[in-house]
Amino acid sequence: MSPTSKTEEHKSPRRFGFSDIGDVTQRAADLGGADLLEWASEYFAGELCMACSMGPEDVVILDLLAERGLVDKVRVFTLDTGRLHQETYELMQALRQRYGVEFDVYTPDTDALQALMRAKGPNSFYDSVDNRRECCGVRKLEPLGRALSSAAAWITGIRKEQNVTRLGAANVELDLANGGLIKVNPLVEWTREDVWSRIRDRDIPYNVLHDRGFASIGCAPCTRAIGPGEDERAGRWWWETPEDKECGLHAHKD
Repeated sequence: MSPTSKTEEHKSPRRFGFSDIGDVTQRAADLGGADLLEWASEYFAGELCMACSMGPEDVVILDLLAERGLVDKVRVFTLDTGRLHQETYELMQALRQRYGVEFDVYTPDTDALQALMRAKGPNSFYDSVDNRRECCGVRKLEPLGRALSSAAAWITGIRKEQNVTRLGAANVELDLANGGLIKVNPLVEWTREDVWSRIRDRDIPYNVLHDRGFASIGCAPCTRAIGPGEDERAGRWWWETPEDKECGLHAHKD
């Protein structure tokens, strides 16, 4: 019986632990790019989603899905924090038109956001790492939890070379921080040049802020252009040290 049939659509999604990851890793061994996406769409049929933040990796993944006819087999969601660049919204519309993808848009809980703004104002994230993580928690992590609640696995655009926090990433990983999902990283071994070659060769829509020196794009107040020689995520939370530069979406839990 199909995982998406009427009798099963309300079942809780599969969850995984350390005893399961060996089997998943073995099944996905040596797979990457579109091959990994095709495997994941079959292995996690009806329980697979993709987190799309509109970055260059995300648009490449959408293109890979479309190339294999998999767009309809993956639930694509995005987190609208309420502080995104206008260029990001424009890209979302362009991707809808190009690939026919219907984005599930998750926004912050209104009460939690109002409480944060009332207690600490609109820019508390500049004051400390803890404050910044609190803001990310309200605007990104809580909505992410809702987005992943019906999934067994999620696709991300993580690449090893992006930042020191991602050097140990693998093509599939156990995601205990989000309750025992499998994280699927089809571009984990790709370089920045690999990504942009694909975008140029296939004329894939991308965020025009990249043409203005933005390598990694998140919320408008927390993103800036980078200079020569800086790593790709240097423009994210640039007032913090490199080892702190994660919002929690890709945190590891031992």
